[in-house]
Amino acid sequence: MEVSVIGKSQAKIAGADFGNRELGFFNSKVDSKIFGSKSKICFLRSSRCERSRIRLSTKAVQREPVQSQSPNVGRRSKSLEGVKLYVGLPLDAVSTCNAINHSRAIAAGLKALKLLGVEGVELPVWWGIVEKETMGKYDWSGYLTLAEMVQNAGLKLHVSLCFHGSNQPRIPLPEWVSKIGESDPNIYFTDRYRQQYKDRISLSVDNLPVLNEKTPIQVYHEFCESFKSSFSNLLGSTISGISMSLGPDGELRYPSQRQLKSHGAGEFQCYDKNMLSLLKQYAEARGNPLYGLGGPHDASSYDEMPNSNNFFKDNGGSWESHYGDFFLSWYSSELIAHGDRLLSLASSVFGNTEATIHGKVPLMHSWYKTRSHPSELTAGFYNTANRDGYDAVAEMFARNSSKMILPGMDLSDQHHPQELLSSPESLIAQIKSSSRKHGVMLSGQNSSNMGPHGGFDLIKKNLDGENVELFTYQRMGAYFFSPEHFPSFAEFVRSVHQPELHSDDLPVEDEEEDIAETPCPSPMSKAQMQAA
Repeated sequence: MEVSVIGKSQAKIAGADFGNRELGFFNSKVDSKIFGSKSKICFLRSSRCERSRIRLSTKAVQREPVQSQSPNVGRRSKSLEGVKLYVGLPLDAVSTCNAINHSRAIAAGLKALKLLGVEGVELPVWWGIVEKETMGKYDWSGYLTLAEMVQNAGLKLHVSLCFHGSNQPRIPLPEWVSKIGESDPNIYFTDRYRQQYKDRISLSVDNLPVLNEKTPIQVYHEFCESFKSSFSNLLGSTISGISMSLGPDGELRYPSQRQLKSHGAGEFQCYDKNMLSLLKQYAEARGNPLYGLGGPHDASSYDEMPNSNNFFKDNGGSWESHYGDFFLSWYSSELIAHGDRLLSLASSVFGNTEATIHGKVPLMHSWYKTRSHPSELTAGFYNTANRDGYDAVAEMFARNSSKMILPGMDLSDQHHPQELLSSPESLIAQIKSSSRKHGVMLSGQNSSNMGPHGGFDLIKKNLDGENVELFTYQRMGAYFFSPEHFPSFAEFVRSVHQPELHSDDLPVEDEEEDIAETPCPSPMSKAQMQAA
């Protein structure tokens, strides 16, 4: 059996056939003139809510093994046999009006992944969609429908509870939270220029009653309890894991970089009223009240090179001074305490289920080869040439019996500009070492499925280790199923654990089914579908 992708290339999925159905991006106004409506697994690009139908037909033909195009990708590694593979669903799999986007493509994609031997899929569940209009009023309908689709496909589901917003696609915080932020901007992270980051509530208000007389921790707790109640029949069976959003983009960090492709040092985010109050208390308690007036005055800004000001200079920089150690110790300890609160919350809610708890750390690898590691410092990780900043982080994960998600497993040093002194490989090795020391299991992710050639080999190299048990490939969409990409992904899956289908599991006669309508798809671009 085989799966065809648009064009003449074919991806043969563990001997499974989708009857030469084409996997790709479908523009309903243009591509329908080229491909018939019954011959594609497609992600619709639509400018308005519309109803359309697609039929998927599967049939069995002769099974053939994957023919590896690369001896490195195709070679089976016995050390990776225990690693479970997941694939991330589109970030906007559920629309802002709580309907399933790309339902036909997702349904067909789930079947393809199951036949390929993938363990399950990861689903982002957005606070701004579920609790959109009113505090305490939850609408899980779209996510429940999608979870049932995953269950029916025979796959596992890893849920990411997203208490942050997204830019691509645009998914803001709940409307009622944004209204509170308009009158009290101090609920947001703030830099020294008084600019707010409005896609995540500041960790400084975790335990302050700023959300209609409730604390954010209370609100997150009630959200998790509602999720647990609504998905109780799936927890521990279909739902195998739950990730807690710990900061911007779900990662345990400050929003120190405001531009995705910025290569500067970043900015410290300690200037909202409540962060300054915490800093003042910390300084006074240690007998240095003058240290509590604000962040470093001699640090470079977002896009400036680290050596443009004194704080991050390798030799003689303020980061090595008594004040520098004081500030960085406080700044990083506040971040770790925030992660501790949220992972502890998740453990208290889901501890009696069989679902495992996860949290994500960032891979701030720019300037790693300097002594000061400025990108990590502004993000909240006190990691320098003189200090291991990930030991305390790993210890916090261990204390909460949580697994650590580590992104960037497809990144290599050689594909980054030398002038940035970047080293993702060294940083991954350091985080893996700290996690192993504290007995924390790792779940890997890639940064982009459009990364440099050889990314799958790098992923396999980074998955090798006794404390790496799961890898989630980000993410399903148009490029994922393209002829340029999908055959390589299929080979990667086979090389990790070489699944074999029993003859009883193969379809023996034509099946034809209608896939549910999508009443309210949202506009999206190819780039949005691939955002990680």
